[in-house]
Amino acid sequence: MSANVVTSSSREKQIPASALVERFHRFLLIVSALLCVGTPVELWLADHYESPPQMIPFALCLIGLIVILWVVWKPTGAAVKTLRWVSLLLLVGSLFGGYEHLEGNIEFAREIQPNAQLADIFFEALKGADPLLAPGILGLTAILAFAATYHHPALQSK
Repeated sequence: MSANVVTSSSREKQIPASALVERFHRFLLIVSALLCVGTPVELWLADHYESPPQMIPFALCLIGLIVILWVVWKPTGAAVKTLRWVSLLLLVGSLFGGYEHLEGNIEFAREIQPNAQLADIFFEALKGADPLLAPGILGLTAILAFAATYHHPALQSK
């Protein structure tokens, strides 16, 4: 069997490896796009728009969605490279959101226990009202979108 052909054991149908890679890229892009649509909806339902920093994930998701759709509909080298940079931006936004959530939880814990040391309230802050993993959805989106650019045909030199 050729290294460029994959055989499905259930149907014994031969599928070119390039077709599988293309399907996988498209799947990752679609999941990333769905995350860029679903995340702002959830944030809006949770009233996550009361301060300017809370608007950052809305902007990041909009930028991410636009670039993902660009790669889906016109997969040029420029589009794929832009998606890589936007993925990095999403990852930075995810880390910033995690920091903001932790800082908010620490601030709240200090209001309740004003004389407590950070070491005493830190674990309470990890379990606070602002979920620490919630901003991680941007990080997941970034990782999936970046993975969709791995060995992308639009980046192959001709």
